[in-house]
Amino acid sequence: MKPAGPGFPASTRTLQDDPRETMLNLQSTTSDRWLRQVDENLEEILIDHAHCENKAARAALNLLVAYVENDALCRAMSSIVIEELEHFHLVRELLDRRGIRFRRIRQSNYGAQLAALIRKREPGRAVDRLLVAGLIEARSCERFDLLREHLDDVELADFYGSLFESEASHHATYVRCARDFARDEEVNQRLHELACLEARIIEAGDPLPRMHS
Repeated sequence: MKPAGPGFPASTRTLQDDPRETMLNLQSTTSDRWLRQVDENLEEILIDHAHCENKAARAALNLLVAYVENDALCRAMSSIVIEELEHFHLVRELLDRRGIRFRRIRQSNYGAQLAALIRKREPGRAVDRLLVAGLIEARSCERFDLLREHLDDVELADFYGSLFESEASHHATYVRCARDFARDEEVNQRLHELACLEARIIEAGDPLPRMHS
């Protein structure tokens, strides 16, 4: 692994240091605590990644079903479902090559905490569902890029580097679709609110070594 330094000191990365986080609307950067989890539990992180791709495909499909009357959203979600399932297949192949058995593992609390933030009434519910999905994609994108930089394993580093653009595109698609349900200023404000809350969840961490712990 490419260490952050002896003993993994606290991260000095800031949003201002890296414009990618601004592009992704994130309000925090990942700490070195997560990189320690990666180094110590890489197999579990890879298994969880496969589960994440599966869940991402299901989330897009659920949005397609919920808002089937919105033609633009349906087309966008259809594309995301296909791409996420392709990613799931790629991660499964990666696990197979490494002799890692894909299996059910306990989920982190990240997704459940974000889901609890979604408003109950429409159209706010549609906006929140899309923005939460977009923030999950953004966090995945940020962490894939960190893995590309951090891992000494060339195959894994190249693999995660190859996923960055796709995940960033998914984030942008979700935000764009949210604008069909509310004015731009309302979407921008709510995106900022949810991103700040997402940052708190990430900063609190999770003892389970997961892609979003």
